[in-house]
Amino acid sequence: MEDNSNRGQTHVHEFEGSTFIAEEEEEPHNHRFAGVTSEVIPFGDSHVHEVSTNTDFFEDHHHEVGVRTGPAIPVGPNKHVHFVYGKTTVEDRHFHKFVFATQIEDPLVWDD
Repeated sequence: MEDNSNRGQTHVHEFEGSTFIAEEEEEPHNHRFAGVTSEVIPFGDSHVHEVSTNTDFFEDHHHEVGVRTGPAIPVGPNKHVHFVYGKTTVEDRHFHKFVFATQIEDPLVWDD
């Protein structure tokens, strides 16, 4: 993994996801969300990113998604993704769980 700690700008990841269904008995629904992570946050021999965004609306509410990714997971030569899971904020007396993986950083460059 490349060490970007002494350089200016590092990298970010795009992400998109859906929450699990909540309010299964009263008003079953889920939400969608998308965005771009923060830059690199050093974490041991790896790094993580912050994820902060809002979900879409369902009738009268939306939720906030705020979590830190897991460390980098290699997926090819000099490429990686991050696993992410957590819970949204509580709105309208409920929250949603979510699980997703970030997209590959810098997807247009492939180093063999």
